[in-house]
Amino acid sequence: MSVQPIFEILDGRFVATELASGPWDQNAQHGGVPAALMVREFERVPAPDGLNIARLTYEFLRPVPIGPVEVRAKVIRAGRRVQLLDGLMLADGVEVVRARALRLLAANSGSLHSEKTTPPPGPDDGRTGELPGLHRPRFATDAIEIRFVAGAFGGGPATAWFRLTNPLVQGETPSALQRLAAAGDFGAGLSGVLPRDDYLFINVDLTLYIEREPVGEWICLESRTRIAAGGIGVAQSALYDECGRVGHGTQALLVAPR
Repeated sequence: MSVQPIFEILDGRFVATELASGPWDQNAQHGGVPAALMVREFERVPAPDGLNIARLTYEFLRPVPIGPVEVRAKVIRAGRRVQLLDGLMLADGVEVVRARALRLLAANSGSLHSEKTTPPPGPDDGRTGELPGLHRPRFATDAIEIRFVAGAFGGGPATAWFRLTNPLVQGETPSALQRLAAAGDFGAGLSGVLPRDDYLFINVDLTLYIEREPVGEWICLESRTRIAAGGIGVAQSALYDECGRVGHGTQALLVAPR
């Protein structure tokens, strides 16, 4: 039996299934879903040899609906060592996500490089965690597997491994960076410090810095949320695969009483 994809393709558009649903509204996508789909679009833009995606930046301008969306990407700064791409996602002709990808020539530092990092305990040592009693199906419980090695959802700083269990797009195997983007948006929810029943803490953006392309299916987030009095909330995550660190992510949070 085939596994249901997160996106089906119909008439040249991507149609989000219920598996894309996020935590705040069953009719809106989890941020990791459009983040991963935009990576797919960026990866389809030709690049000079040796250029790697070093940074991904997303602005979630409006809720991304469950249903059809269109994605576009183009080069806005070409070069042999640096390339900047601009991308957008549309729903019914309205822009819902704006994204950018920065490609850089792979580092050439000879024998000089930083020490290899050690990842947290692996997914085999993890445990499944209780998620808030939200609607089903949804992305966090039905399209991705989560195993905690420290903390728990909504209990402050936490560390967990994430693995996509369903195809992102019908008939395709997700790339390493698509898996990274899908997991990278979980930092704020993973390390929340406010009760979900009383407060909203919605990330309106996501920036991922990618030190190297991850290996394997599992991505680990070591996350912490801080909320400044009279300021804003920020969630920060160190990102790992089973070999070591692969980058870090940052999210700005809209924090408000329900």
